[in-house]
Amino acid sequence: MVTLRIEWLEEADQALGPPTYETAGAAGADLRANLPDRGTVNLHPGERALVPTGLRMEIPDGFEAQIRPRSGLALKHGITLPNAPGTIDSDYRGPLGVIVMNAGAEAFQITHGDRIAQLVVAPVVQATFALADLSETERGSGGFGSTGRS
Repeated sequence: MVTLRIEWLEEADQALGPPTYETAGAAGADLRANLPDRGTVNLHPGERALVPTGLRMEIPDGFEAQIRPRSGLALKHGITLPNAPGTIDSDYRGPLGVIVMNAGAEAFQITHGDRIAQLVVAPVVQATFALADLSETERGSGGFGSTGRS
């Protein structure tokens, strides 16, 4: 079990509580919109907005937090995260906001307290990069559908 330390921003509605896992087997903890003045965010088709969560967090070294879309919002309304998965590095200490985009055909309203994204904690492996002649493979440089039906 990894512990993420969280801190509420001064203006945050702490009654919304911290991120929560909705089921025992959930990989992602739900993040809620923590909006100034307990208001709303209206997203027209194609629009995006930075939605505050009211939180800052401290992620342990060797881990990251990934921000991912919620499948129900994506399927039912076309609400997604354009940079999914968004990465929060262990050395970031600023406010946690979620970039939300309406890829649907209808306007969508985010209300204070709505579950808007999932937060997944994952280990990080950093690589070293070495210039070298690369080995050959059967696939070679084929990409973007080269191994099957496009």
